[in-house]
Amino acid sequence: MDFQYTDKMKDLVLQVREFINSEIRPAEARFREELAANPWETPPVMDELKAKAREKGLWNLFLPKEYGDYSAGLSNLEYAPLAEEMGRSLIASEVFNCAAPDTGNMEVLAKYGNEQQKKQWLEPLLEGKIRSAFAMTEPDVASSDATNIETRIVRDGDDYVINGRKFYISGAMRKSCEILIVMGKTDPDNPSRHVQQSQVLVPTNTPGVKIVRPMKVFGYDDAPEGHAEVIFDNVRVPKENIILGEGRGFEIAQGRLGPGRIHHCMRLIGAAQEAFELMARRVNEREVFGQPMSKQGSVREDLARSWCEIEQARLLTLKAADMMDREGNKVAKDLIAMIKVVAPNMALNVIDRAIQVHGAVGVSQDTPLAHFFSYARSLRLADGPDQVHMMQLGRTLAKQFA
Repeated sequence: MDFQYTDKMKDLVLQVREFINSEIRPAEARFREELAANPWETPPVMDELKAKAREKGLWNLFLPKEYGDYSAGLSNLEYAPLAEEMGRSLIASEVFNCAAPDTGNMEVLAKYGNEQQKKQWLEPLLEGKIRSAFAMTEPDVASSDATNIETRIVRDGDDYVINGRKFYISGAMRKSCEILIVMGKTDPDNPSRHVQQSQVLVPTNTPGVKIVRPMKVFGYDDAPEGHAEVIFDNVRVPKENIILGEGRGFEIAQGRLGPGRIHHCMRLIGAAQEAFELMARRVNEREVFGQPMSKQGSVREDLARSWCEIEQARLLTLKAADMMDREGNKVAKDLIAMIKVVAPNMALNVIDRAIQVHGAVGVSQDTPLAHFFSYARSLRLADGPDQVHMMQLGRTLAKQFA
């Protein structure tokens, strides 16, 4: 395996890094001010940044090249260092139209959608004109086992009627969120638990879709996308809104979550790298007990340990991305599971050390560390808890050596 960046990758990394430093970081304060005035609307400065990024060709970099004209022409391996750069800023991914949950939803539509669904929903998402959400998690069942979900999708003539309650539906609070991909059961009595589910497209303004409240993550509302509780009360959509067909929902979810998981990991490595650099600068600037913090043995160990852990996670991410490119997402599932466990825990360790050397300011709003920590902790749950990935990986390993 050769993970040396090609000249093309090096050039793109420099372009993305330069754009973040020259355009995004100076605009972050304005983003926060505009967000405070209208929490669930996309701040105008975001649209200005997106227009500049698109003009420079730094747009939709996430979609692998097998999607033809919809793709920027990069492989997963080539995208990894770009996503890492984006992860260093809390708002950069959206600027490049590479933010979750839209990336996962766009990949679902590109891979499983029919031509009409692509025209109506994928293309405006790729153009950054609308936003989307993926509605799977439910408050009343353990949604880490997707076969548990209870939302019903019932065929009625030429329509489907949807009833259910979801929560932590990321992106659904934003006023520009126009489309929901909803997972529910069309055949709950089927003896095969993995063909009971289907996924259907539900425009957010459909009668019966009730955005109840924003859920919080460690006190953050993560505006403007937010994490909504949503009730579907006799929501009626045309039968043409089903994706791929009845009984294919679990299959689509698996296809969606693989790339989504590794994208989160790529961004987390960027967040950890940013935290590390803040920590390294801090220990050179501050003195304790008559000498720079950088001369304290425990601080030096924290720096060294963090550097080792970031590089380990980075290499495992690149290996998983490389396997996805060469063998496909299904073959790479064990590596994706491994990095999905490793990256959030690595980031939590590194960010925690960075908070520690910053003292009180580390948990304040004056650095991104507290928000990074919240993001990393939530990803031990999002897209599958650690325990589910370890259970499945352990099962595979046990069989392999039986």
